[in-house]
Amino acid sequence: MAYNEKLANHVRELIALTHSNVDEKAMFGGLCFMVNDKMCVGVEKDRLMVRIDPAKYDEVIQKEGCRPMDFTGKVMRGFVFVDAGALNTKKKLEYWIKLALDYNKVAKAAKKKK
Repeated sequence: MAYNEKLANHVRELIALTHSNVDEKAMFGGLCFMVNDKMCVGVEKDRLMVRIDPAKYDEVIQKEGCRPMDFTGKVMRGFVFVDAGALNTKKKLEYWIKLALDYNKVAKAAKKKK
């Protein structure tokens, strides 16, 4: 599993400031942070994967370093990738983590496999 461990540590620290129900899972060839049993944010290679409110997609996609998540070849409007180079300050990383955590409050959890 090749992902930016430094970025993952920063994400872990920021989420831990406000949430205790956090699991880490290997996913998408990286590390995914599940908050309240819902996919929230992940680190894949040298980029952040952020689950966002699909209604904010058109606004968010314009941000520096942000691009569509097309992991499966199809754009997923509820997810974006953010290049690590655009996360060069704590404030910038905090913006993306807050965006993901805000949506996590209302996001639906994936159906559990039986």
